[in-house]
Formats: sequence, C-alpha cells, structure tokens
Amino acid sequence: MIERRALCPDRIRKIEGGFAFLEHRFLRDGFFENLTHHELMLYLFLVLAGDRKGLSFYSYDKMCSVLCLSVDEYLLAREALIRKDLIAFDGHMFQVLSLPHRPVCEGSKPLRSKEDMVQRDPATVHQIIVQSLGDSHG
Repeated sequence: MIERRALCPDRIRKIEGGFAFLEHRFLRDGFFENLTHHELMLYLFLVLAGDRKGLSFYSYDKMCSVLCLSVDEYLLAREALIRKDLIAFDGHMFQVLSLPHRPVCEGSKPLRSKEDMVQRDPATVHQIIVQSLGDSHG
C-alpha cells in the first residue's frame, strides 16, 4: 500500500469561510471530460461562488469579465450546464446541483450556420489548421 504523506504539511487545505467542493465522481465518472472548456470554467466559478446549498447571485457581466467570456460564450455554456443537469438558473440566481447518476451526453447537433461549421465540423477545423500551418505542412 502506498503511504500518502503531504508534500508540504504546513500547507494542508482546510475549509474556512467558503464551502466550495467538487465530488471525486466529477472526475472519475466522466463529468469533467463531458464539458467544454467554457462550460468547465463557468461550472468551476459557480462551485467556488456558491454557498452551502450551491446558490450564487453573480451577474452575467461579472462572470463574463472574470472568465474572459463573451456574452454568447457565457450563454452557450450556461445553457449546456442546465441541459447537462449540473446547474439550475431562475433568471437571477444559480444553484449548482448534486451530480446526476451519470453525465448527460449530448448527441451531435446539426451544423446549421457558418459559425457551426467553423467550430464543430471536423473537416472545416482540419482545413483551418492546415491553412494556418501553411501549404508546406499539408
């Protein structure tokens, strides 16, 4: 059995003041890998901002500013977290929810706009990468 000794015993974390935590299941059961980086940033922010019941009242402009997200990126991340059953939002207040039994995986959505093609179409993304590297790498 591996003996687990703190690397810096004088710096062991304690819960003082706030009440932020993530269940180990968040990583172990696939919730972490099921989120985009914008969703993950927003979720982590809400976890850190929440009280014992997971409630927080930050405004979207404050969250966008702190997380360096555009309003559109924030809205997409917020709606995805709601669909993935990780948060609730009533228009003013957020609640980080207890984790569902398993991650809610969204199926691939149809590519309807030029932005969808640029962001999610594998062939378009590949083409953009090849063009950015120059013709000598393609």
